[in-house]
Amino acid sequence: MKPTRAAAALMALVTMSAAVATLTAQNVDERIRRVENGLLPPVVIKGQPIQTLKLEDRMRELKIPGVSVAVFENGRTAWTRGWGMADVAEGRRVDSDTRFQAASISKPVAAAAALALVSLGQLSLDDDINKHLTSWKLPANEFTHKEKVTLGHLLSHTGGVTVSGFRGYAADESVPTLLQVLNGVKPANSAPVRVDIPVGTRWRYAGGGYSIVQLAIEDITKKPFADALRELVLEPLGMSRSTFVQPLPASLRDKAATGYRASGDPIAGRWHTYPEQAAAGLWTTPGDLARFAIAIQQTAAGTAPQPIMSRAVAGQMLKARMDDYGLGVGITGVGPAAQFSHGGSNEGFRCQFVAYKDRATGVAVMTNSDRGGAILQEIIRAVAREYGWPGLAPIERTLGTSDPAVYKDFAGRYEIPSRSPAVVMTIDAEGGKLFRGTGPSRSELLPESAAVFFTTDSDMRIEFVRNASGKVTEARVWQGGLERKAVRQQ
Repeated sequence: MKPTRAAAALMALVTMSAAVATLTAQNVDERIRRVENGLLPPVVIKGQPIQTLKLEDRMRELKIPGVSVAVFENGRTAWTRGWGMADVAEGRRVDSDTRFQAASISKPVAAAAALALVSLGQLSLDDDINKHLTSWKLPANEFTHKEKVTLGHLLSHTGGVTVSGFRGYAADESVPTLLQVLNGVKPANSAPVRVDIPVGTRWRYAGGGYSIVQLAIEDITKKPFADALRELVLEPLGMSRSTFVQPLPASLRDKAATGYRASGDPIAGRWHTYPEQAAAGLWTTPGDLARFAIAIQQTAAGTAPQPIMSRAVAGQMLKARMDDYGLGVGITGVGPAAQFSHGGSNEGFRCQFVAYKDRATGVAVMTNSDRGGAILQEIIRAVAREYGWPGLAPIERTLGTSDPAVYKDFAGRYEIPSRSPAVVMTIDAEGGKLFRGTGPSRSELLPESAAVFFTTDSDMRIEFVRNASGKVTEARVWQGGLERKAVRQQ
């Protein structure tokens, strides 16, 4: 029987759709190949060809077992892809379903839950946080008399709160309750969460502040934090591969990546447990982080189909308050290059996501290695170049000259006291070259001028400063848009 005109037209449409789908898949595969073969360093030298890197080579060089990536454009996930092993001993490969510890990327997700409660009128950004706490109170002291700590302070790291980060608890260690963490009593392995500088006067990263937020969410919702986050954020945004449950449930262990040390050895017990869930306890995938970033951008733009917070509150989340940080996310760039982002560093895991403020576009990268941080930005820059995204290209430096004979004057240990805790930077002169750092983090310093140097593995620039008698006594260090003074130790 001859097909009718309608049937013939339908067959032609089906054939055309299949052809388009095939071409689209081929195009995506080609883009992924260019990304994985075109990793970019943070700094390139003007006039010299850019030396791209291969993901496979970098993973082998750095002993990184597994990497997972999700790219999203204009509100849709363009692709997800995994490389390497979720667990080496088991021979289990990374795929789009593999969960990683998100580490500090837990903070923006926890912030979104708190802001959802703000939108519901159950929390306030500007009230004393103690008004919302019923099971514990942040102790008052001389630093809280003039200004009280608020949710806005805690989410933006401006509350003067202590405890920068948490190292979690190994499989053979007792896990404290949240109240034990806040009070710094055993078996907690961190100090008490307190205020030790005037509230609102300085930006200082404080995971301890997010533990206070965690308790506030529990006290207000009358639910365990993981349940509250599932209801307020994860389920509404379709983040079905994410959980804040700690320790990780046995039913999900086969879907979770094992964390690895810089040596390539696995973390004892596979990973640490983080009762500091809001600060570091999220298990997720790059695909779910893409869903989260898309939802936040669309909510702020007023285009989200099912917003979890009001547009006004989302706008506040993406507005920098102090030192390029909003409510739970870093804020950088201007115009089309304006971005919101966050990174994460747990024992055995490193991760990062970047998204644009004016469009739901960006990338999320997760790794299961202590050395994963070395390639996160390399992958992000490769994706940005492939898709023509602004504001993420390598920095271009000009190679100058300096006299190697004076490098011995620069060698020494320099302390950056403005960091908490203080950071010590080691400078060595060897073989007519200058180096920063030790061990795996050691990198050569290249001259920009007689006393100014830069590295190609980070955006760091260093100027060595001499006193009136000609002795090098300090260094000016620029990195991440910030300038700090480093004092030479005697």
